[in-house]
Amino acid sequence: MAAEREQAYQSAVSKADVSLEQKDYEMAKLQYSRALELKLGVPVVVQKLNIIGRRLEIQPDQRHGISGTRVTVITDEFSVSPDDHDHDHDHDHDHDHDRDHNHDHNHDHDHDHGADHRHNHGHSHHPPRPHSHENADHDHRNLGDIEKIILGSGLADNVTALAMRIFTRIAEAEAAVHDKPVNEIHFHEVGAIDSIIDIVGSAICFTALGVEKVYVNTIELGSGMVRCEHGLLPVPAPATARIISGFPVHTGGVDFEATTPTGAAIIAALASPAPDGLKFNIEATGYGIGQKNNPTRPNILRVFMAETADVSGSGHQAVLMECNVDDMNPELSEYVSQRLFDAGARDVFFTPVIMKKGRPAFTISVICEEEQISGIREILFSESTTIGLRIIHFTKETLHRELEEIETRFGRVVIKKSFFNGRLVSAKPEADRCAAIAAETGIPMKQVMNEIIALITK
Repeated sequence: MAAEREQAYQSAVSKADVSLEQKDYEMAKLQYSRALELKLGVPVVVQKLNIIGRRLEIQPDQRHGISGTRVTVITDEFSVSPDDHDHDHDHDHDHDHDRDHNHDHNHDHDHDHGADHRHNHGHSHHPPRPHSHENADHDHRNLGDIEKIILGSGLADNVTALAMRIFTRIAEAEAAVHDKPVNEIHFHEVGAIDSIIDIVGSAICFTALGVEKVYVNTIELGSGMVRCEHGLLPVPAPATARIISGFPVHTGGVDFEATTPTGAAIIAALASPAPDGLKFNIEATGYGIGQKNNPTRPNILRVFMAETADVSGSGHQAVLMECNVDDMNPELSEYVSQRLFDAGARDVFFTPVIMKKGRPAFTISVICEEEQISGIREILFSESTTIGLRIIHFTKETLHRELEEIETRFGRVVIKKSFFNGRLVSAKPEADRCAAIAAETGIPMKQVMNEIIALITK
């Protein structure tokens, strides 16, 4: 199926290019949109979520002469103008990254946000129809309602887990703002179907990219007022301000809301602030086009797919944070571990130990970067029962890694290759892909992996 989709994509792109040369722009837009759908498998978002009356339109667009891709959620009867939808979440991420560029290294997710990350779904009325947050499109849903939709989708576990992490970020922020328990929070704007598509679609695309790390630079929040369920509120919205806490931000670059709670939650769940002096080699660049056309600054989201400039074996500074606990309910371990990974930890592991007086206990070990110390410290002190931490700075050496797609009888499969001083020392398929193949075919996962490894080594 993957090979067929790739062939269809190449054919559609070829037709689109011809149409563009012939100045048949409408035909080209249609063909290019279809090509991107084929490439990304985007319609799966709507299909898997069992959403009736919604479709995605994917087409090229420009802002200030910069070409990119715009994604619009459209209803069967009408679509919604950004001018009528006060807190729309236009998640116009350009995922115009061929999987051939999916390198397993640091991913500079450069949110050039000064109008550059506007979340307004590209909507227009056909015919005009009033829209408000009292519409059925914006039914109030709590976190449990959204979880049922996502978990009932049949999407891969890593996709649903990421989507729920994003929604949980929003729920926790709203709970803090309104001083209510998380399970009592009802989503308003974010509970809309189009925002669910935003978040789940982002989880699908991010998972497909297979990157190791996402960094963001200074995030533009915008300025002015935004109309929400609770009336006019200053930009950034209270939930946005809470979610994006810990990231470098800028305000006043544009006179509208440039980062919504949805966008902020996606950033917070996926990314870390870019460290000073980060060096990387750009492999590919993508531009997502926002619906608003600001006269002074391009309304785009720019994404770099990049490889860190560090060479194999050179080493870099990292941090080991550890604590011993002997009085924590083991059932909390998985939750604490996930919180640490969400905060940017590179690795989390638990080691059984024997403490004084023969007490059995375990050590929580977290490997992270310098800029993540504060967030991880807070999680360990608030979520575990420890009363003290050890923070150790050390030199971490890693192998250079590359991702490569190969053709198998199961379709195209991503292979992770590791190199030492330019020499290939290991190669293996991604475990998630092997698990998905095993689930689809009924073939034991170990057999799937062995077959693919045999193709690599022959």
